[in-house]
Amino acid sequence: MLPLSYRSPKTQVRASNIHGRGLFATADIGKDEIVAAKGGHIVDRKTLREQISPRLGPVEIQIDEDLFIAPVTEEEREGSMLYSNHSCNPNLGMRGEITFVAMRHIRAGEELTHDWATTDNNDYSVECTCGAPNCRKIVTGKDWQRADLQTRYASYFSAYLADKIARQSMLGR
Repeated sequence: MLPLSYRSPKTQVRASNIHGRGLFATADIGKDEIVAAKGGHIVDRKTLREQISPRLGPVEIQIDEDLFIAPVTEEEREGSMLYSNHSCNPNLGMRGEITFVAMRHIRAGEELTHDWATTDNNDYSVECTCGAPNCRKIVTGKDWQRADLQTRYASYFSAYLADKIARQSMLGR
């Protein structure tokens, strides 16, 4: 089976100190270079919560208020996973809905991470284990609403969240 997602040939999945397995650079990656693109099926929130997440765990990326891209079978799961763990000091950001790009020059050997604030709009709160000096300690599915993160990741939010931020700004929050 062909993989559903794309991972750059400059990357490799291996054990991570952040969480389980992670994605690592095997060669230097230039700023704004495409590192990965999430693939899968477009599913609604109800399907994700009732049919996919209970069987496959957290495998999705949100692309609209009620739409997600995810694998739908166990056989598709591995080929869909990007293994980009969360970090409060990430080196990857979003371009569009499904494409992860380098936010800065990345050296071979670095773990490739993204801040969930750039992709998630959901109701959760989890203890962060990223170990970054600027770690927030608690990460939520609403962190994209934080003004400091909106400034920091201004051009690296998913298109879905960038649109929500722009609409909120027009309404004066």
